[in-house]
Amino acid sequence: MIISNRRITGLSADVIAELIAEVGPLWHERHQARLASRPRKRAVGAGVKHRLVFVDRLLATLVHLRHATTHDVLACWFGVDCSTISRAVGEVRPLLAERGCTVSPDVRLRTLAEVVEHLGAGGKTGIVDGTEIRVRRPVARSKERNRFISGKNKQNAVKSMVVTDGERHVLWCSPTPGSCADITHARQLGLVKLLADGPALEIFGDAGYQGLGAQTGGRVVTPPHRKFKKNAPDWYEEMHERQRKAHSSRRIRVEHGIAHLKNWRALTRHLGRREHISDTVQAVAGLLSHQQTADPSPARQS
Repeated sequence: MIISNRRITGLSADVIAELIAEVGPLWHERHQARLASRPRKRAVGAGVKHRLVFVDRLLATLVHLRHATTHDVLACWFGVDCSTISRAVGEVRPLLAERGCTVSPDVRLRTLAEVVEHLGAGGKTGIVDGTEIRVRRPVARSKERNRFISGKNKQNAVKSMVVTDGERHVLWCSPTPGSCADITHARQLGLVKLLADGPALEIFGDAGYQGLGAQTGGRVVTPPHRKFKKNAPDWYEEMHERQRKAHSSRRIRVEHGIAHLKNWRALTRHLGRREHISDTVQAVAGLLSHQQTADPSPARQS
């Protein structure tokens, strides 16, 4: 029932079957290596067997990411202890994050450099934007008390940079530092150097990235600057509004991509440990991109 109902996992049965075939062997390999890495009194494989097989571990992780279902509820659902679910999610989520974003059955993008190379080789236009994900507030008197405060939304959040193509397919999501400005995050990720030294392409961004165009030889395209602050001529107002709308109509596709990401409840507000949020973001981006590749119809995307 879980596999056949897309509303539960956000993925089709075919995509889940591909995940089982791809991630399953990696999980078994790491599990055996972990068992063999410590001194043992019994042979590897002896003792009590797992009650939660890998397929159920994967499904529990997908349901947790899709609906932010608590581990207690999943434990009752699968008939195991809560600690078993926590361990399963902690093991499967990094494996999903390492897969990268799927742009075609044989192409995966795992780094920003690979995204820039892919866009340049295909002559495609990229669109970039930052999104904030709410996280728990650090405890009082913690050194990181102010690290996650977002001045924009007045909440504790982390920032992730999302890159999509012109068809609103998610190509990459960045790791999540504390809350910071979009342009600062882009510079920290090395976007300026990659574009300045890389292939000729256009990256559309909002006003938060103004200033990167001059540093990248015009490769980052942002909304036009307003030259008149007061008493602007009518002809200038009309021209500026026309240019602004033309830019917005092309850049809006990244907002659609972010909206699809936020359909996964784990990214609307992350209630787990803050050090796990990067794996969560990249795992969801990889799953969404895989489903978009398998079913490119916008009406069917999760």
